[in-house]
Amino acid sequence: MDDLDPDRTTISSKTVYENRWMRVHEDQIRCRDGSSGIYGFVDKPDFVIIVPIQDGIVHLVQQYRYPIRQRQWEFPQGSWEERTDARPEDVARGELEEETGLLADEVQEVGHLFPLYGTVTQSYRIFLATGLSMGRQQPDREEQDLITRAFPVPELERMILDGIIQDAGTVACFGLLRLKRLI
Repeated sequence: MDDLDPDRTTISSKTVYENRWMRVHEDQIRCRDGSSGIYGFVDKPDFVIIVPIQDGIVHLVQQYRYPIRQRQWEFPQGSWEERTDARPEDVARGELEEETGLLADEVQEVGHLFPLYGTVTQSYRIFLATGLSMGRQQPDREEQDLITRAFPVPELERMILDGIIQDAGTVACFGLLRLKRLI
């Protein structure tokens, strides 16, 4: 085999579970060395994470995350499963207002990451939202427990360092924005 051969070749693929938010696949694969095996992964739509900041104050949301049975602070984030053709910037603006009630004069895309590319196809785009003003908060039914609150950037840093914020996307977004000197 040469370097142009794929590391894994799909022999067959089947969907073993599907709902509105995800599809779980189990693929029969062949490895470079000829051995075979299975690979399971989740196919989910891409999403956005929005970092709303103004005058050194960032806005976070807190909600109950069922898989880990905990409430968590995080940057607003979400996807439009029923509108997969929507522009990511439009999704960012929509999710920001839906979850926090905030409108942004400017929404700038600052990065693109994969949260779990070993098991999930999903990726997310990071948006910095500035020029904030109040709109109307309209959380989805699944977000009825959502709380929104503003924090000074030093408090956000402390919450990350103290392990209060455990959402990997929020921590990665904050780190990327710090490295780009946008926060």
